[in-house]
Amino acid sequence: MNPDDRSKTVRVTLEDLGALPASEPAAVLPAPTGQKSYGNINAATEAPLLQHEKGSILLQGWFYLGVAGLLGALAGWAIAEPGFVDDGGMRWGNVWMLPSMITLMCVGFAMAESLVERSAKKALLRGSLALLLGIALGFGFDFGANVIYRIGLSVVFQMGVRSHHNRSVWVVRGLAWIVFGAAGGVVYGIIGQSSKKTAYGVLGGAIGACLGGVIFDPISFVTHGGATSRVVGFCLFGLTTGIAMGLVESALKDRWLYVTSGPLAGKQFILYKPQTTLGSSQTCDIYLFKDSEIKAHHATLLLKGSRLHLQNDGPVYVAGQPVRGTRVLESGNVIQLGRYSFRYQERQRK
Repeated sequence: MNPDDRSKTVRVTLEDLGALPASEPAAVLPAPTGQKSYGNINAATEAPLLQHEKGSILLQGWFYLGVAGLLGALAGWAIAEPGFVDDGGMRWGNVWMLPSMITLMCVGFAMAESLVERSAKKALLRGSLALLLGIALGFGFDFGANVIYRIGLSVVFQMGVRSHHNRSVWVVRGLAWIVFGAAGGVVYGIIGQSSKKTAYGVLGGAIGACLGGVIFDPISFVTHGGATSRVVGFCLFGLTTGIAMGLVESALKDRWLYVTSGPLAGKQFILYKPQTTLGSSQTCDIYLFKDSEIKAHHATLLLKGSRLHLQNDGPVYVAGQPVRGTRVLESGNVIQLGRYSFRYQERQRK
């Protein structure tokens, strides 16, 4: 440029800019062989998206508790029936029939959730403890139920009832059998190490057992008594007790994790304890199996006041973002650990 032209203004028009060739975006070159690539500092670390899976009915609490109650009652009946006599006899089968049913129903309720979670070690431990508790409670609660039943019959007979075909007699049996359902709920709560779970179990067990007791006599009339009526009536009694326990527990829960993806998709874990552990060890409260990315103790849920805190020991993502240290969870948060994904929910309070 001529020095004399320095004072002149250079003007660039839009036409001049449009004539320039378009620039290509800079290519991202791979790191040379042998050198580490640390990525882009602007890139956000997010969890891989997991597709929500459809849950199975087998993982619903009311279903597996209902099946556990039915199988427990059936096993108890099968043990005592060979020694049972009709017409008010007192052979060993008559003494052991109801206590053995209650005992094995308690064992079934205690083991059911662990079996669904495929934690054999936890199921055996809980089943062994429930067996001891069930034997003690079975005979004790059987005595209490008989006292209630006899008092109830005495009352309705004084009111002029003279036949077991009368509905008031069915109601008396149902009220007496509430005691059996309460026994199942007590053991269920003790095994779960929660007073609230015990209360829900007792309430649900009482409702289900009452219903089972009310329908027991009509079933015996239809099946004409004997072993057939007992097995049908007792199995329905176990089934209704377990289903009612599961429904009441689900209806009254305060906070829970719903599994949206992974081997347990569709199951809900109701959070009762102040501290709930998650991991691949069967000693954890929530056992996460078939995932090599899950540590033995991967994360912990801590209930502090009314807030639930998530503390991670392994990679955990909430709403797609990694958790570092501790995070307070909000209702609706999606939590991801390996191939498992959970949705945290709280009951809305008015």
